[in-house]
Amino acid sequence: MTIPVRPGAARPAGRPAGPDPLAPLLDLPGVREAADAARAGIDRLLAHRLMRNRSAEVSTESALRGARASAALEGVDVPLADLRAGSVDDPVVQGSLRVSVGLGSMVDTWARAPGQVLARLHVLAAADLVDRDALGRPAPHAGARLGGLFPVVTGTSTVPAVLVAGLVHGELAALAPFGTADGVVARAAGRLTVTGRGLDPKAVSVPEVGFAELGAEEYRARLTGYASGGPEGVAAWLVHCCRATELGAREGLAIAEAILRG
Repeated sequence: MTIPVRPGAARPAGRPAGPDPLAPLLDLPGVREAADAARAGIDRLLAHRLMRNRSAEVSTESALRGARASAALEGVDVPLADLRAGSVDDPVVQGSLRVSVGLGSMVDTWARAPGQVLARLHVLAAADLVDRDALGRPAPHAGARLGGLFPVVTGTSTVPAVLVAGLVHGELAALAPFGTADGVVARAAGRLTVTGRGLDPKAVSVPEVGFAELGAEEYRARLTGYASGGPEGVAAWLVHCCRATELGAREGLAIAEAILRG
């Protein structure tokens, strides 16, 4: 897909708003309704009574479950109990866990310097998978397309955050800029976007679990459709992301209830 934002087109704060280049996404079939449903699911989660003073506990568990699900989408599915016990040494799982744990410190930087954050995410995700010299270094072919993506991250679009996150996730997964652990990086970037744009500011939902529940085969199929660049493929991918977000909010509610039960 050609991102509907020109490199350098992010609008500085305080400047008059022109036409939103991402607004046409809302006119794609089923996208607006799916985004509304995702927002409703997150709102239900944020309204849970545990969020008043114990949201950090939910966020911590969300990070663990998100890491497991992200690794599962890469083909390495391990029991949550084993991950919690620290008995899993698989490099994909460990990389996913490092990424998930580190996201909280990257939210503010993501909106200002996405290239820096992507490099850091790859260092965390692929530390045990590639030589040190290859960590955090996008391939030359990725430069122009990343340049088109960064204004999406730093810009001030008013379309729902779940759609911006879906666009970021889809672009990174389709581009595979690093050649290793790109899926883990793409899903982390999507979560950073959802958190930083205020849809889930407490990071208590688990969108990675939502994607895993919908199935790795469907995930790959929807990404292939997105990468084709046609409106139907893009719409199907964005609806898929919204559905995963909705399911991830449900997972967050399950975490909150489990914590209340002790």
